[in-house]
Amino acid sequence: MDRNYSTLITFRTFEERFEYLKEANLIASIKFGHRRFLNQSFYNSYEWRQTRNKVILRDNGCDLAMPGYEIAGTIYVHHINEVTEMDLLDNSELLLDLENLVCVSYDTHYAITYGDSRALPKMPTERTKFDTCPWRIKK
Repeated sequence: MDRNYSTLITFRTFEERFEYLKEANLIASIKFGHRRFLNQSFYNSYEWRQTRNKVILRDNGCDLAMPGYEIAGTIYVHHINEVTEMDLLDNSELLLDLENLVCVSYDTHYAITYGDSRALPKMPTERTKFDTCPWRIKK
């Protein structure tokens, strides 16, 4: 296992965490193709659902386990190190290893998969008194 959750959470910013995961997925591979039933069977298993719930609780439902980035919609649980067809066929321990899993939003999952940071969620701009009136003095 190249990358892990324990290392991921040492990064202080969301952007650093994204870069850490994006680098792991730079070489895109064909995802299962006609053997997609393998991963679909796994993702519908009792073991996966139990593990998924543990990850969501551990990460407090936050995107990349980053406090302040609560996921409002569907929570995806992302494998930090890519799952292969052989992992599924061999029932690899990598599949359910909590060190290989993290919560992500749809947009973050897309950004990691395709290396496109434009899809990442943005923190709201912090507003201050008179910040929309440039000629007024801020107090």
